[in-house]
Amino acid sequence: MAKKSDKDKANSTGTIALNKRARHEYHLEQRMEAGLSLQGWELKSIRAGRANIGESYAVVRQGELFLFGAQFTPLIQASTHVVADDRRTRKLLLHRREIDSLIGKVERDGYTLIPTAMYWKGNKVKLELALAKGKQTHDKRASEKDREWARDKQRVMRRHNRDA
Repeated sequence: MAKKSDKDKANSTGTIALNKRARHEYHLEQRMEAGLSLQGWELKSIRAGRANIGESYAVVRQGELFLFGAQFTPLIQASTHVVADDRRTRKLLLHRREIDSLIGKVERDGYTLIPTAMYWKGNKVKLELALAKGKQTHDKRASEKDREWARDKQRVMRRHNRDA
């Protein structure tokens, strides 16, 4: 049996999809890892890099967590025998005590569950969920101003170190 090359190892591990807008739109407080219940064609499309979690969110229904809005574009050759719904609701897999604590925070404290990253852990697909509260527009402007100030500060420090 042939050994896997370094390129194959890099493709089989690591990040699948990121939700970069989540940090801008929400105050992210607590993060946790959840498994995903997937069908075969979805796994093949994930391996092909066709996953998007940019507009997705998690909801608690009847004591279980479900992922809404995540898009896995089906591959034509992999989904010929099934009707592929690229935005179907997918079940999230967590321990009961984790789900119970999330239910309390979401229903009583007004938090939202936002997926921030999807990645491989071994041969399993994992989703990083964050408890989040929405930012107001003035909060978004303040964080943008802080980001620009940090960038300008780095430029000045680089220029100062180069001149010295």
